[in-house]
Amino acid sequence: MSDARPIWIRDPLAILADHAERGIVVKGGRIVELVPAGGVPVTADVAVFDAGEHVVLPGLINTHHHFYQTLTRALPAAMERELFPWLQALYPVWARLTPDALELGVTVAMSELLLSGCTTTTDHHYVFPAGLEDALDIEVAVAKRLGVRVLLTRGSMNLSQRDGGLPPDSVVQDEDTILDDSARVVAKHNQRGPDAMVQIALAPCSPFSVTTSLMRATADLADKLDVRLHTHLAETEDENEFCEQMYGCRPLDYLEQCGWLNARTWLAHGIFFNADEMKRLGNAKTTISHCACSNQLLASGCCPVCEMEEAGVGIGIGVDGSASNDGSNLMQEVRAAFLLQRARYGVTKVSHKDALRWATKGSAACIGRPELGEIAVGKAADLALFRLDELRFSGHGDPLAALVLCGAHRADRVMVAGQWAVIDGAIPGLDVADLIRRHSSAARAMQGG
Repeated sequence: MSDARPIWIRDPLAILADHAERGIVVKGGRIVELVPAGGVPVTADVAVFDAGEHVVLPGLINTHHHFYQTLTRALPAAMERELFPWLQALYPVWARLTPDALELGVTVAMSELLLSGCTTTTDHHYVFPAGLEDALDIEVAVAKRLGVRVLLTRGSMNLSQRDGGLPPDSVVQDEDTILDDSARVVAKHNQRGPDAMVQIALAPCSPFSVTTSLMRATADLADKLDVRLHTHLAETEDENEFCEQMYGCRPLDYLEQCGWLNARTWLAHGIFFNADEMKRLGNAKTTISHCACSNQLLASGCCPVCEMEEAGVGIGIGVDGSASNDGSNLMQEVRAAFLLQRARYGVTKVSHKDALRWATKGSAACIGRPELGEIAVGKAADLALFRLDELRFSGHGDPLAALVLCGAHRADRVMVAGQWAVIDGAIPGLDVADLIRRHSSAARAMQGG
């Protein structure tokens, strides 16, 4: 099949699009045609991919992650802890992160995401022990090798334990170093336009790990460089109390004082906003990444998604770090978000299509990529194709609903920018057994084993 020929993804079992019963045609990294029931492509000289056994979705988009945390999954020292003590247990381990270990951790995270139907992912990397100054460069190289679309954030921490923060001194940097490297990675890696495969955002870790000066300077730099902003906010009640004690206000007030309450910003978690704050978020076009599994594992609470959307707040989905999930499977995260929000709001308020929408169009809005997250003419040819040939799907009536209700977890085919990145449930050229062996060895070394 020549890359130059249009591809007709023909006669899918089901597709998350209107007027595309006979499939879609992709060419040059874009969707160029929807083929309705009874129709045939008007595009000439198409190659055919028979999708008769596949459910076709827009590529899923992950809006919050910490790739390096795949090296500290199910770590006994961090179990049964809420967020702040959980972080205190993990920071000394993360301080041992090396470039080789990071490369393996990133490869595992991105590969797991791809195999779950994710075509675009963000990452929030904020740990920079000595020797790991080129962390973002390592991540970009892995993304290019695997063919996944990324928005990588240059995270930061400059408020250590000696300053009243949580992280140890060894993993923080000073403000000038952070801002200089932020400008460097944007200049080196950030791509513009609807075909961009690598983009960079700026992302101080949280209000309890950076100074007010750095928060404000980062907002100014993002405005100057025209890139997006990201941070954790309103994840726990402890965070609210911290902000009120340290800054004399609630987290959203603090964010606004620092110049962050705008359409450039998307926030991870957003559990503890009140009704007035939700309206302010909606008016500012600031969006939220809902991390259902992480919130449940750390018992942080539940993001009020329906109230958020009623207030005009856009909602995306994030798997969060693999030390608080403990996985990087976005399709499973869709199901988790569906079940959590269905339990909160009831059967009439949340459907499986809502959960899929959060992980596609909603997530695309979070990262400022309107050309992603939807199967429509002119949109990017980023697609996830699932087979329903496992026992878990036997007896299903609605194929799209079955993906969420029956627990789909692995895509059979994944296309990114018109290129197949997953074929027959595998990433071409990736030796999974060898990756697991090397990654597990690096994890043991980091954990002191």
